[in-house]
Amino acid sequence: MAKTDPYAALRIKEFNIFLLVRFVLVFGWSMQFIVIEWQVYSLTKDPLSLGIIGLMEIIPAFTMALFAGHIVDQKEKRNLLATCIAAFSLISLGLFLLTWDEVVGDWTTKTILYSIYALVFFGGFLRSFFGPTIFSLVALIVPKKIYPNAATWNSSTWQMASVLGPAFGGFFISWIGVHWSLCIIFGLVLLSFFILLQIKRKPILNPKIGEPVIESLKEGVRFVFKTKAILGAMTLDMIAVLFGGAIALLPVFAQDILKVGSEGFGVLRAAPAVGAFLTMLVTAYIPISKNAGMKLIAAVFGFGVCIIVFGLSSVFWISLLALFFSGMTDGVSMVIRQTILQIKTPDHMRGRVSSVNSMFVGSSNELGAFESGVTAKLMGTVTAVVFGGTMTLITAVTTGLVSPSFRKLDLTKDLEEHEKED
Repeated sequence: MAKTDPYAALRIKEFNIFLLVRFVLVFGWSMQFIVIEWQVYSLTKDPLSLGIIGLMEIIPAFTMALFAGHIVDQKEKRNLLATCIAAFSLISLGLFLLTWDEVVGDWTTKTILYSIYALVFFGGFLRSFFGPTIFSLVALIVPKKIYPNAATWNSSTWQMASVLGPAFGGFFISWIGVHWSLCIIFGLVLLSFFILLQIKRKPILNPKIGEPVIESLKEGVRFVFKTKAILGAMTLDMIAVLFGGAIALLPVFAQDILKVGSEGFGVLRAAPAVGAFLTMLVTAYIPISKNAGMKLIAAVFGFGVCIIVFGLSSVFWISLLALFFSGMTDGVSMVIRQTILQIKTPDHMRGRVSSVNSMFVGSSNELGAFESGVTAKLMGTVTAVVFGGTMTLITAVTTGLVSPSFRKLDLTKDLEEHEKED
């Protein structure tokens, strides 16, 4: 029944609590990011400053990723996630203070900007722990046979929060301003902390507690590079996200090209997540584990087409539809990639494998934001977005041609084996 029940994972109480934690946290995180993007561009009017936001986050996230994975595999997951959330609340509080005239009234624009970058840098450090901890915690809450279903609902929750967070961020900027929007975000982060405490502590499944760091990291990296399904999924998504990072330039499109203001900015920012969320709801009823490799390649190709259309459009509704369909293709990609990682990764290595994934895929979001900012500065905003979409198309076609084993990847047998184990 678990293979056909679209609500299998939702019948587990702690998984529902986990989803609530993730929703509140991602809602606040995505809302905070869009508010900071708006504030930084309003201060500088320079698209490169938006790229620097991504760079400030990727440097610590990338350099700390492997070490963070080692720590996650060595520690209890619930408490580690609680520690990360508590630290993140300090970042939200700091950003709130940086937009308070009574605190920064005498500060120069450059000082405020550098202070924002510093907090974003600290956030990147925390991010290196968030991904592996969440990935590992999910596997301790649900049985292996329903990993694909759990991945669908987990990703859907992330996307729903990503829909509402940016939309409310744009509206709140208009309604109550940047300062009080950040106050709301601080409250949401604290709420997620207290909800998380409703989940019980989990056992540590790593049999090599106290293993030397270098040996631990080597083992994690070796596993990823010898597991072709994981390596292929990570590489394909990394390059697509790296060159398809048009989202980072949305403040430029909203303010200077489409001229739709902060509310239009919020709607545009939410459009990809709406498309992805709707797609993920469909995958809960229609499993996509069969022919997963070919479906992932097709999804990345479709994503590239949508990015090109968005870059060329100067009409709001066309841009909105392009972003919506980019989200639909990205939703398919995300569910397939998460299912591959959950199924192919042993329990004792989830932290390290997730960390390598964050280096490939997660960090490429911020690196892609920096790439978009630099190319927009050099080529112009529209040309930069079209270039990124074209590179994404080339990546999808090349992967399909040079890697027949990945193109033929099918996860059905793996799921049947986990069914027998459970």
